[in-house]
Amino acid sequence: MSGTTTAAAASRRRAAGAGADRWVVLVVLCVSLLLVAVDATVLHVAVPAVTEDLKPGGIELLWIVDIYPLVCASLLILFGTLGDRVGRRRVLLLGYTLFGVASGLAALADSAQVLIVARALLGVGGAMIMPATLSILRQVFPDRRERALAIGVWSAVAAVGAAVGPLLGGFLLEHFWWGSVFLVNIPLMLVSLPVGRLLLPESKGDREGPWDVVGALMAAAGLFGVVLGVKRLGGGGSLGSLLTVLPLVVGAALLAGFVRRQRRRTYPLVDLKMFARPAFSTSVGCIVLAMLALVGLELIAAQYLQLVLGLSPLETGLRLLPLTFAAMAAGLAGARMLRRFGPRRMVCTGFCLTAFAVVLLTALGPTDECALMVSGFVLLGFGLETTLFGAYESMLSEAPPEQAGGAAAIGETSYQLGAGIGIALLGTVMNAAYGPGLSGVPGVPASASASAGHSLGEAYEVASQLGGAAGAALRHAARDAFVHGLHVTLLVSAGLLLLGAVMALRLPRAMQCEPGQVDLPAPRDAADSRVSV
Repeated sequence: MSGTTTAAAASRRRAAGAGADRWVVLVVLCVSLLLVAVDATVLHVAVPAVTEDLKPGGIELLWIVDIYPLVCASLLILFGTLGDRVGRRRVLLLGYTLFGVASGLAALADSAQVLIVARALLGVGGAMIMPATLSILRQVFPDRRERALAIGVWSAVAAVGAAVGPLLGGFLLEHFWWGSVFLVNIPLMLVSLPVGRLLLPESKGDREGPWDVVGALMAAAGLFGVVLGVKRLGGGGSLGSLLTVLPLVVGAALLAGFVRRQRRRTYPLVDLKMFARPAFSTSVGCIVLAMLALVGLELIAAQYLQLVLGLSPLETGLRLLPLTFAAMAAGLAGARMLRRFGPRRMVCTGFCLTAFAVVLLTALGPTDECALMVSGFVLLGFGLETTLFGAYESMLSEAPPEQAGGAAAIGETSYQLGAGIGIALLGTVMNAAYGPGLSGVPGVPASASASAGHSLGEAYEVASQLGGAAGAALRHAARDAFVHGLHVTLLVSAGLLLLGAVMALRLPRAMQCEPGQVDLPAPRDAADSRVSV
């Protein structure tokens, strides 16, 4: 009897995240984040190798890169709110399993279509993992000061993942085939699954009523349609095309219906009243704008380093390290900066610093300017992480603990939605600035110029086929056009970042710290977990 009582007490302490155990939980959650962060960036340096081996078309290549954030963004609200109902740890462990299986499928893909499917399944797994990590963190760190420190460590690990991704991808590409970049997920999953099952606390939101499965599906389909329409535009689709307009219209209609449904329900899937709080809505907007302005730049930067400067994949990963180390430093210093400067000044300054770094990088040209690049990357990494840290911390602190999963899902949806739209938007800007530079190249047929206008990698292939003076001229023109497109894209990003700085002025001046108490999860009966249709 006493043994049973002792075991029950230990279980309650783990569930509450009490004492030093919460820092162990943080370590496990950081490993979970590392799993997703590595996968999000490891493919970037492998894009040229994937293109050479699978030979995907322009739209297929966009799908390979975009399908992960597209699917992930679509399903975050579904799985975030489901975790509030059935258990956040349970959803997290299912995400681990799916992530590992999908990684194996991606590694063995023998066609662009199979790789797209595998990346989509990775997106489903990521949608299970990401909101669960943040909502569990919100649950086990009720005190805002400790939570700010935990978020700083969490975001620093995200920066480590961003660094390890390209570096590990470059190393693997130097020694193995491109599919090996996906195999690295499997050992992480095999470690995370048993450790997470043993150490992570189970937690659920104390929300009454059934889970709104129809609302979850409406949100998923609506987000998918909107991002798909924007991605079509980014891939060169016309606004007059039915395949572009239809997803946008249907997606927007479904999201409008979702909002209306949530306002009318007694027990909404997502409490939209959270958006009435200026700090919450502004933080979400800042996350979207930060990712909208910057996520596409990493992909473009990898192409610039490899195709313009001629660096190897491993050298490309090493060149991106200063950006990530600066982001790690900002994450670790974030809690102290937030206490000293407050959310408003911290996020606004982060936006301005990042915009300055982006403008500084417009001085890059067709030749390698290492000192300038390192300086710009350091400022870029520190500014971006400062912005995202302040925005995420303010958003989570404004959300009630029982809605931690929904709030985390909204934050991660904002992140992924901004990323998906950013790639499409900046890709459109890049293509619009790059293409005209290849028209009228002396000695190059019009058909060859048109093919070269699709991408820099394709331009180099066409130049090799032409050979001679015409091939050299096309190669030189394509490189110069790409650099010009990079400059235009950087300036557009800087404008979006300055818009974010203005938006951040609505955040609170000071960080309001109120000591929180850890409450044990309330017992739940079968009626609490029922599903509504």
